[in-house]
Amino acid sequence: MTGGRGTSPGGAVCGGRARRRGAGIVAGAATLALAVTGCTASPALSDTDERVQVVTTTPLLADLVAHVGGARVQVASIVRDGADPHDYAPTLRDARNVVYADAAFSNYALLEEHGIIKTLDANLRPGVPNVSLAEESVKYAADLIPLVEDAGLDTVWLGARVHGDGREWGATRSSQVVLEATALTGPGSLFAYLTGTFGDTEVMIDSADGFGGARPDAIELPVDAHTHLSWAFTEPGIYTLDLRARLRLTDASPGIDLASATYTFAVGVDPSRAEIDDAVVLDEGHADVTADLDTGRMRIRYDADGGGERTQEDLDPARVVIEVPAKAQEEIPAGAAFAFLGRSGARVYQLAQAVLGRHIHGEIDPHLWQNVRNVMAYVQLIRDTLIEVDAAGAAEYRRNTDRYVAELDETDRFVRDTIDTIPPERRWLVTTHDAFGYLAQAYGVRIAGFVTPNPATEPSLADRRRLAETIRSLDVPAVFVEPNLAARSTTLADVARAEHVAVCPIYGDAFDAHVRTYVDLIRANARSLADCLGGTAPREDPRP
Repeated sequence: MTGGRGTSPGGAVCGGRARRRGAGIVAGAATLALAVTGCTASPALSDTDERVQVVTTTPLLADLVAHVGGARVQVASIVRDGADPHDYAPTLRDARNVVYADAAFSNYALLEEHGIIKTLDANLRPGVPNVSLAEESVKYAADLIPLVEDAGLDTVWLGARVHGDGREWGATRSSQVVLEATALTGPGSLFAYLTGTFGDTEVMIDSADGFGGARPDAIELPVDAHTHLSWAFTEPGIYTLDLRARLRLTDASPGIDLASATYTFAVGVDPSRAEIDDAVVLDEGHADVTADLDTGRMRIRYDADGGGERTQEDLDPARVVIEVPAKAQEEIPAGAAFAFLGRSGARVYQLAQAVLGRHIHGEIDPHLWQNVRNVMAYVQLIRDTLIEVDAAGAAEYRRNTDRYVAELDETDRFVRDTIDTIPPERRWLVTTHDAFGYLAQAYGVRIAGFVTPNPATEPSLADRRRLAETIRSLDVPAVFVEPNLAARSTTLADVARAEHVAVCPIYGDAFDAHVRTYVDLIRANARSLADCLGGTAPREDPRP
């Protein structure tokens, strides 16, 4: 341990230091979902504790704060150990901890579930530092990677997007844009839905029961974010969908009407039947139905080449036909999660969701901590924020940070030296979560692939065959699964074992009984990669 700190099983800091504050009212607490988890809870922050009270969004960030703050700081994480920050539901206890905080740290860059961010921003007292480490660490030389997505689908990949931060409208990161369906023409029904990481579904637009009912048919997004969706149609023909964009500055606000637009789909028929002169037909690439906060207009943001923000162009929906070709027919999977589409085995035309899970994000990869040098930038930013809150502790915070940065520098060298023992031709990473781009870039590992590009349906025999061919053609000796996601990664594990390759652990952003700190996590990953790709991997899951 460095920095003179002690930790509880939940990553809590133990120590002493005086700072007074007034208790606030938990904003919106009645609407928060009470999450029941088996994860270790953080300590309760308090207005009677003599230490600086700090709240973070994740245990990983709490560990960084603990190293910098030492005995002067008490820290609590909103997300529990072992939970997933992408879909964690905050509790009333979490909101109460925010009320008592003297400083708050999130990763953000759209990493955390929006409910976590709203709980943080709504309950933090005025004037308390509220730091988004991913964005603000750039001034400390953090290295950001643009989020470039290329799922390799053979149809257009259609999502939804909010472009711009909306500051001129008074928007904050807690604000939301609602894209509401108001009308549909066409021979059948339209559904827009999201498939979660456990195979559950969230239906956003369902025209089968009409629009304008008690449940709005709408896609809700934070500002400057986009999400992946599946779009399904029950019959072939030409469809038009009217969408209206509304900006909600807070949960209680009625919203600001922005714009409306009509989007045209050619489903299983020639796009010329849409009768739009000189139409732009979208049949591949990445497109988003988009509310543009900079212009107040509805657009289509289109990326033909997978280059991300730098290669996107704006298209007028009135001049565009989105093609859903005949080859996009899929059988409705069995199970209650997909019953809204119709009976199991019936066929629908579908533009598939390209990335598994509730994957709302912005334009940079938010998983900066997989490069240790980025975490050095994080801790320097944490140090300066704590000094701003508690100037009397400046010397201690600097000493703690210097010690921890030295430990991180040693850890960075350990990761490089360990991965360097892997033959270059074996440094391929096959996993189920696109969270290791920084590890790949910083330490010379190459991302080989994922289980399936189409999580909106059950993995098919063809999907499994492609995965097996990837493993064989690259001579991959192991695949990697995050321990907290193992239950949802059975396809990857099954194919790997059929190909007689190891299934090994790799940690993304969650601690467990084997990994209790950030340094544990990053060292465990390096050892697992070396053991499993270097030719000495055991047949069963190793635990570094």
